[in-house]
Parts: sequence; structure tokens; C-alpha cells
Amino acid sequence: MKKEIIIIGGGIVGSTAAYYLSKSPDLSIRLVDEGIGTATRAAAGIICPWMAQKKNKDWYRLTSSGAGFYRQLMADLRADGINDLPFQVTGTIGLKSRKDLIEKVEKIALDRREDAPVIGQIQQLEKEELLDYLPLLKDEFFGLHLEGGGRVDGGKLLDILHQQFLENGGQIFRQKVGLKDEQTVLVGQEEWTADHILLTAGAWLPDLLGPIGYQVDVRPQKGQLFELDTHFDTENWPVCMPYGEIDILPFSQGRIIVGATHEDDMGYDLELDPDKIQAMRDRSQEFMPQLADFPIARTRIGTRAYTSTYSPFYGQVADQNHLWVTSGLGSTGLTNGPYIGWQIAMEILGKETNFDRTAYTPDNYITKVKN
Repeated sequence: MKKEIIIIGGGIVGSTAAYYLSKSPDLSIRLVDEGIGTATRAAAGIICPWMAQKKNKDWYRLTSSGAGFYRQLMADLRADGINDLPFQVTGTIGLKSRKDLIEKVEKIALDRREDAPVIGQIQQLEKEELLDYLPLLKDEFFGLHLEGGGRVDGGKLLDILHQQFLENGGQIFRQKVGLKDEQTVLVGQEEWTADHILLTAGAWLPDLLGPIGYQVDVRPQKGQLFELDTHFDTENWPVCMPYGEIDILPFSQGRIIVGATHEDDMGYDLELDPDKIQAMRDRSQEFMPQLADFPIARTRIGTRAYTSTYSPFYGQVADQNHLWVTSGLGSTGLTNGPYIGWQIAMEILGKETNFDRTAYTPDNYITKVKN
């Protein structure tokens, strides 16, 4: 008899776990997603954590491993017959206003390359040299080019993972559900039981665990971005990480995405904020003035999940071996999310991941409420 798996949340973690679990003929898998505010579908991500100057070593270890895992994920999708892949290694350029600041970032990247050879070649670029990579830039910045950086279209990646999941016999349900206990999901008037339940609903994890007696240190963060349709040949342009809050992501066919906001105080609001969009637009033009020539073609809004420490967690709920959770991925969810989903799938399948996830235990963020 097949084991029953229920996954609640169809974002990047749940969809990756569903994809890998569905390769096993011994499992019957249902993926349930209400389809509201999915951070992954609203995101276009830079896969290049190696220039980050965060001091959180656990965050970096997970996120760097997640960036490297994209090579395996793309190879697995290609083996399944997917040729139009959502992730491309285009290189990434970090910008600074002074040469000494770039030298500082270069040292960080060089040190990290010892453990992450996927970073590839590291090259300083000065002013005019930057224009060979990104012709729209002002020629007044200093840059660092990392060969191994890349970009991913979150919505396209989800569509492909869902397609493969369905082809492997999985089922997708678009509806709201709740929990009765660690092995029972409430679906309208029905009760579904499972050998394992994966809660990968991001910022909505407290809503799922609250009714069964848990308090969760997770809250929503609003993210907005916008897209421009230009006439430039952007196919091979690298991703640009200017100093400050925004990133500039060139995609194929002249499409350029700018974003995203990090709004901690907006709850689950999904309304467009024109002022926020305009502020990002103004900021992008400080680096690439010609972007002002193109009207905004599209906007995206999503809800990320973050914790009080801004660190992610994943694994089994304490004393609930059948109940798996993950949340708190924040703005790097597209980078480390697939790796987390793959790890959960491998553990359920009884396979080794060769990654110590002790530092990311849910015990630090989920507590049982005393009656």
C-alpha cells in the first residue's frame, strides 16, 4: 500500500519537495495551495549569495548550498525532458561607489570560493569596463563580476515543477485547508489522513499550527517589483546588484525586472503601492538612466515569511514525527528554498542529504501552547 503525503503550500519549498517525492512509485502525494500571495510566483531572483556581507554564518551556509543546488535541480529537470529551463548562469555584478569597497567584497568572495567553487571567476571592473557587460550603466561605478551568479524566474520554475509533479502522478488541489492533528487535514467537510504532512505555506504557517495548539515566530513581509519591456538585447546581460535596496535583473527579449521592496509592517496586504514602485523606479534610474524611457509593463506583489531573527527553519515539529514544517525564508527563498524542499523529500525517502540542518531546527521558532 502506498504511503500518503499531503503538502500544504505550493511555493518553492513545497513544489520542489513534491517534485522529488513524486519520483517514488511508493508514495501517493497531494499538493494543496490556495493560490493567494505566493512569494515565489511574484519573485524574480538573483542566485548569488556570495557577495552578501551578512555575519550570520548559518544563513550563509544554507543559502550558498542552495545556490549550488540549482545546478543539480536543473540537471534533474533536463533529464526529465525540460529544455527551456527557468534558471540561467549569466554572472552577477555587484556595484559600489568606491574601489576600496569593491576590494572588500572581492576578498569576501575569494575566501568563500574555497568552499564554493561554483562561484567561478571573480573579476574587478572599473567604470567603462562595466559597460561591456551592462551597456545601460552610468560609467561612474566600480563593480565585481562573479561568473557563477545567475537568475531565475520564480513563476516559470513553479509551473515546471507542478507540470512534472502531475506527470509523475501527483494531484494538485486549489483550496483552503486546515489541520485537525499531525496526520489529519481538514478539507471542507472531509478529513484526509497522511503518513506525512508538509506545511510549506510560508507566512501562513501560524494559521495552520495555531488551531492545534502551537505558537509560531513567523510574520508576513510584503514585496513589490516591476517589469519593463525594452528594445535591448538583454539575453546574456548579467544580473546587477547596486548598493542599496534594489536589484536589476535583465531577462531575455528585453525584459528588465527591478525590485523588490521589503515591507515588514504591511501584514498580508497585496495592494499595489504606487509610491513604493516609483521610489524603486527613481532609484534604478540613478544607475541606468535610460530605463526612464520605458513605461512600467507589469507589477508583481507577494508575501514573504520572516522570523524575529530573519533566519529560516525547517524540519519536523518536536514530538510530531509525521509533521514537517518550513518558513522564515524571507527574500532569499528562491535561493535556498529548492534545497530545503529537496532535503525534506530525501529525509522522507530515507536518503542521505549530507547537510547538517541542526542550526535550522523548528524548535527555536515553534512552541506548544500550554493549556
